[in-house]
Amino acid sequence: MAKKIPHRLYLTEEQMPKQWYNLRADMNIKPDPLLNPGTLKPVHVEELYPVFCEALAAQELDNTTRYIDIPEEIQEFYKMYRPSPLIRAYNLEKALKTPAKIYYKFEGNNTSGSHKLNSAIAQAYYAKEQGLTGLTTETGAGQWGTALAEACAFYNLDLTVYMVKVSYEQKPFRKTVMETFDAKVIPSPSNTTRVGTAILKDNPNTGGSLGCAISEAIEKATSAPGYRYVLGSVLNQVVLHQSIIGLESKIAMEMLDEYPDVVIGCAGGGSNLGGLIAPFMQDKLTGKATPRIVAVEPASCPSLTRGRYAYDFCDTGKVTPLAKMYTLGSSFIPSANHAGGLRYHGMSPILSRLYHDGYMEAVSVEQTRVFEAAVLFAKQETILPAPESAHAIRSAIDEALVCRETGEAKTILFGLTGTGYFDMTAYNSYLTNSMQDYIPSDEDLQKGFDQLPKVERL
Repeated sequence: MAKKIPHRLYLTEEQMPKQWYNLRADMNIKPDPLLNPGTLKPVHVEELYPVFCEALAAQELDNTTRYIDIPEEIQEFYKMYRPSPLIRAYNLEKALKTPAKIYYKFEGNNTSGSHKLNSAIAQAYYAKEQGLTGLTTETGAGQWGTALAEACAFYNLDLTVYMVKVSYEQKPFRKTVMETFDAKVIPSPSNTTRVGTAILKDNPNTGGSLGCAISEAIEKATSAPGYRYVLGSVLNQVVLHQSIIGLESKIAMEMLDEYPDVVIGCAGGGSNLGGLIAPFMQDKLTGKATPRIVAVEPASCPSLTRGRYAYDFCDTGKVTPLAKMYTLGSSFIPSANHAGGLRYHGMSPILSRLYHDGYMEAVSVEQTRVFEAAVLFAKQETILPAPESAHAIRSAIDEALVCRETGEAKTILFGLTGTGYFDMTAYNSYLTNSMQDYIPSDEDLQKGFDQLPKVERL
């Protein structure tokens, strides 16, 4: 008789990873270096010190250290909500009548409701270690801002959060949670910064973007003594911290004598996807296994599937170093769809390089199809997923349906990055049939491409 695989599997505290995995160490072709926008030469670590904590700046540029020790203090903090469960979606499989085995790694078991706390606590820790007094950041849907507010409260650090205006208006209770942890929350763009004022002058009715909010947060950080800027996605350091997700997943699947044929994650800036796939991509890069890796992004903000692989600014105000990534252009303002955490014009340089070199795939999906999948998943698995996470659910369901047609019993792993309890406006829009899909035209995208910086590099 076949062994029954449990619905949920938790690692013990002793089995939890003690090191983060740096995916860049095993990449045959490394991500292109960050460039100083003034000189167009690769950035030296000291040039990042005015913006980032020194330890984080070092992690950002480290392409060679394969494993980095997780400080014991961070390990102890992780134990308050980690390890997170690996769950077999038996009910979803039954509803889909598929021979596929569907697993998901659930990261919603903390107050932020998402995976973001994995990096937030690390970045706050290094800020405190350096003797800083405060941090600034941006947030889209609010998961990152909430996670960082929790982390800063733990370390008694001041925090200013620039929240994308459309999300600020869609999700007012996210603001309340952040303020519960003493964060100051400002809708972006705002008149509190020079760059925000300029953006509002050109487009007074804009709903904002993550690129706008990043510009404001950096301006605030670099003008306030004792402050630094931190980011919840895109950066190499964030993908490093989020590798805890994939490392736990792989250990759990090994305990079950399982290995995924397909690994799926939603993709905005790339933090959760990069973290989930890290050890499985290591196997692919080193020739140990050949899992398919699938990034799922919104059709309204299709940086991988329709973007350009080029050097670009990471922010709308054009004050950051230039990163080589798939991008829609830093001036691109995405539509006000309901997956606020995925409304970013670019993609992690690590994931961009891997996608460019053919190690992973990408698909884009319309939000009505995303919410169709979210509702089905909620009914079968009893977890109301965040709209961002539901992009991965959509793709996992589509893969499982293909298995139903072909009879293949593939093993599918996807990342459930968090819960959707602050997204009732979005769910109501879907349930009342008032949700609309928006797909930018080629002409819309060309406007952003036309403003890409001219960088003559190989």
